[in-house]
Amino acid sequence: MYFEFGLRSSLLLIFFTHFLVYALLSLRRGIKQERTSDIFLGLFLFLAAFFIFPWMSGFAGWYDTQPYREILFYTPFIQAYFFGPILYLYLKSLTNSAYRISRRDYLHFVPGMLYLLWSLIVVVVDKIFVGHYFLMNGKTDPDFDHWFGYTWCVSVLIYLLLTIRYYLKYRAFTYFELSYAETAGFKWLRNFLYAFSLLTLLFISEQVVSSFINLMYVRSWYYFLAFAVISYYMAISAYHAPIMGLLKLNFKPELLLIYQQGQDVQGNHIVQDADYEEIVQQQADSSWMDQWQQELLYQINVEKVFLNPSLTLTELAKKMGTNASLLSKVINTRFGVSFNELINRYRVEEVILLMKDPAYKNLNLLAIAYDAGFNSKSTFNRAFKKLTGDIPKDFLNR
Repeated sequence: MYFEFGLRSSLLLIFFTHFLVYALLSLRRGIKQERTSDIFLGLFLFLAAFFIFPWMSGFAGWYDTQPYREILFYTPFIQAYFFGPILYLYLKSLTNSAYRISRRDYLHFVPGMLYLLWSLIVVVVDKIFVGHYFLMNGKTDPDFDHWFGYTWCVSVLIYLLLTIRYYLKYRAFTYFELSYAETAGFKWLRNFLYAFSLLTLLFISEQVVSSFINLMYVRSWYYFLAFAVISYYMAISAYHAPIMGLLKLNFKPELLLIYQQGQDVQGNHIVQDADYEEIVQQQADSSWMDQWQQELLYQINVEKVFLNPSLTLTELAKKMGTNASLLSKVINTRFGVSFNELINRYRVEEVILLMKDPAYKNLNLLAIAYDAGFNSKSTFNRAFKKLTGDIPKDFLNR
């Protein structure tokens, strides 16, 4: 295959190859383990590889050489209409292990499918029926037409806004539901979404400027290089992210509203029976929480549920014979903190106790933290400093 190796073509070739490898690995894992999020990740990385292909091959001499020029003109490598929907559905499936794509979700892919259909029509008409350039002008690559660049950028931005909004709701939900909120925070995805948004805005700005000023086409190469870098960051982070606790994720936006408003799925006040409801409504106090507070303290102090590193609010509520929204209300009202903060507080206290235990004197701090229920070093350090005001090492030395 014809390919001129140079700085610009070779750099993108490295990313192109890695995208294909990670795409195959993600799809294989997604199919084997029935993880919808990995399937979406694999599809995104395939699209990312195709996205940078025209610039990689262009600087490798394809636009100046036949039949490669024809391949670039008639093959729709840039399928950016699919970027937004795939990222949005990827986040939904990542944060809810029970998520399955529905018929309604397929509507997100209509613009991309229409563009694919049009590209097929162009090939059939020009190559089979007419036999020469007809629907294609033969001078420029349709992947870089201005109308196409503007429309897919707008599509990506709209979906990025929806995805970021969904992520922020999920992030708030984790502090209500998970004892490992930091680990399940997917900060790498947040970083990618913000970077991709900025990059798309910069590309739109360049498109606007190029309508008035003739910019060197080399300038756009830097955009595609930047896209390759941040997408590769996502590929590595997403594929190698810890999977502990991910199978317990069950986020839906309505759950956050339930926790925040203290209502159940039907919108009723969270009570266990009519007597509690009457107390809440008529006396406007929280005495009905007493027994739940005592039961919660029993689970923490006696059963030591906080030692479970993947403990969730829903799990604990079921163990106590109640529901997650009621338990969340009790924790917020009686302890003044979220479920995540409460559990990590007891984990820190357990770490301090273990530090004083001679049986643990030969273990390092991280090992002690894991024994106390933490599942990451960063979460341990942050929670420890918040409670004691010191980093663990300084506290231990003093």
